[in-house]
Amino acid sequence: MKHKHAFLPPETILDHLAVGVFTINADFRITYFNSKAEELTGYSRNDALGRLCFEIFRANKCFEGLCPLRLAMEQSTCLIRERATILCKNNQERAVEVTAAVLRDALGNIIGGVETILDDSDRVALEKKIKGSYQVGDIIGRSPMMLTLFESLPVLATADIGVLILGETGTGKGLVAKALHNSSPRKNAPFIKVNCAALPANLLESELFGFRKGAFTDAHKDKPGMFELAHKGTLFLDEIGEMTLEVQAKLLQAIEDKEFYPLGATRPVKVDSRIMASTNRNLLERVQQGLFRADLYYRLQAAQIDLPPLRSRTEDIPLLIEHFLSQLQGSAKYKNTGLDRSAMRLLMKHDFPGNVRELQNILEYASIVQQKPRITAQDFPCYLHNKPSQRSQPVPQIFPSSILPVMASPVLQPDPSPPDHGDQGKKMLQAALARTYGNRSQAALLLGISRTTLWRKMKQYGLV
Repeated sequence: MKHKHAFLPPETILDHLAVGVFTINADFRITYFNSKAEELTGYSRNDALGRLCFEIFRANKCFEGLCPLRLAMEQSTCLIRERATILCKNNQERAVEVTAAVLRDALGNIIGGVETILDDSDRVALEKKIKGSYQVGDIIGRSPMMLTLFESLPVLATADIGVLILGETGTGKGLVAKALHNSSPRKNAPFIKVNCAALPANLLESELFGFRKGAFTDAHKDKPGMFELAHKGTLFLDEIGEMTLEVQAKLLQAIEDKEFYPLGATRPVKVDSRIMASTNRNLLERVQQGLFRADLYYRLQAAQIDLPPLRSRTEDIPLLIEHFLSQLQGSAKYKNTGLDRSAMRLLMKHDFPGNVRELQNILEYASIVQQKPRITAQDFPCYLHNKPSQRSQPVPQIFPSSILPVMASPVLQPDPSPPDHGDQGKKMLQAALARTYGNRSQAALLLGISRTTLWRKMKQYGLV
């Protein structure tokens, strides 16, 4: 027995789908617009047909040069479940998930494209709610040890005591200090950071405590120290394990007396600052070795935070990847639209000796050199592809071939002021930082320049 209406027109079927569907021709003008697309956008079919697709959807990706349909047509591929934000007819934003594919004629020529649109508003709202539990300031994590840290931070923030933050390079010690300050009663006063490893002892002392006019040859006018600038706020001493015993003694006295003498001063400066410090060294071991004052150690250790390395909280890696990629996607300099499976697998296997900073550098590097819509494993620095047993051996090549001509230039020769190479020079700098897990001293050595020059170049390229 034959059934009436056994074959329904495709348009009727598409109108009954729970996802929006539209098609475009080679000029990106809309040729079909189903009922769900009308519901999602607020535009009627008659409004949409014949219009350029970006005029109807006004999606963030349209204006970032990351249009899924355009990428699919240029790459002759299919982009699946891309997240985007469209602007509806009532000018309200709507989070969506889109899949784009090409349409071909009988000869295989591309004649347009088709895109499905799924309302993603509920998931985005849920993610925002969940993310609030997984983030304090710029610190992100959902592993048990990070959630425990998040629980302790509000208590430590309101307790006006010293905090010693311990952790390997790149674990986010500075972010923790900043988060504590921003949640403390001192949040409206300055947060002053001093890197104790960046300056020799005599310069560190003048940087911390300042000097008076005439204190030494080049002291032509008074200069307040960082301690004084942090009055009523927080003084964060990064890499305090590198501080000499002489400066440690003056620091301890300033903390205990709440006053100090700038170089060349005859009257003390009174200060009220909260002291936080961080180090990647074992301070107790340095105390036993006579390299760090025991009294200062116990003074700083009123509260201690131990930050875990990234390899101990691998469940946080996907969350961190999403966070860093969303930051990169906000800049026109980067073109990534996510990671493919090969890239994610490689990152999940890596032990990250440079911790979160290394992960951030890897993703930024990959976003620069990627050739496909999504970041692949091949976009990562070469050292990631080596086995752990090989990681300590020299890496034959980290820079892509496009950067090699720049590497052959004098910028790799010891030179206090190497020449600029525009974007290529920036790429080389980023690659060197990725190769050395964010260690600036090693990156400077790799590039054949001084640490001071490296720092200047990082500021020039907006990398700090």
